[in-house]
Amino acid sequence: MPHESSCSRLREKLHKGVAYSLMTDSPRRRIPEATLSRLPIYLRILGELSDEGTTQLSSDQMAALAGVNAAKVRKDLSYLGTYGTRGVGYDVAFLTYQIQRELGLTHEWPIVVVGAGNLGQALSGYGGFTSRGYPVVAMFDSDLSKVDTVVGGVRVRAIDDLPAVVQSMNVSIGVLATPGAAAQEAADLMVRAGITSILNFAPVVIATPRAVRVRKVDLASELQILSYYEDRRQSANPSADPARTASA
Repeated sequence: MPHESSCSRLREKLHKGVAYSLMTDSPRRRIPEATLSRLPIYLRILGELSDEGTTQLSSDQMAALAGVNAAKVRKDLSYLGTYGTRGVGYDVAFLTYQIQRELGLTHEWPIVVVGAGNLGQALSGYGGFTSRGYPVVAMFDSDLSKVDTVVGGVRVRAIDDLPAVVQSMNVSIGVLATPGAAAQEAADLMVRAGITSILNFAPVVIATPRAVRVRKVDLASELQILSYYEDRRQSANPSADPARTASA
């Protein structure tokens, strides 16, 4: 049957991919930061296409959906060791596997959230972390009134428990969601506990050892950038801004 034949080919591709990743003893090809930032976008698109029943995808189609040009898509995917098939494109399931493998998504990464304030609670309750392979296994706070409360199904623990939880649950990624004044001290505690990657939501820059990877998410800064573009747009067309028109 055609469907059975297609499934067999996919299984063969997946087995070859797994075999390659297990047997090769050469180091992985380093992926540029710009390419790395686009891989999650490609992965999201592939997931949506797979849900729709799409099995093949061309670089032109991926480019249109990702908002980049096709040459950039082909270059990005070449870092994964995949070049597609001329006239056919890329196998959606196999390309999904390749990107997941490169991003370390072939297994779950338990994460902890440090800071149980409004932002920390919102992050802990965000189901998108777990669905993408990043279950929140614990929250921590120095405020004893918050300790032992449950947020999004996760119990808030005392900050002193951080090292034990990190070690027992093999946690390497932490989310920092404290107020700015407490961020550096909290980051120091995370590093000493064994956290080697930090997603920083605090409104400050934190200092960490070079071996610790930090990604900063500053929502206020992003809004300020958007307001800059809005102000330029409205200055160029004052009639489009009701507030400006009313004040005039």
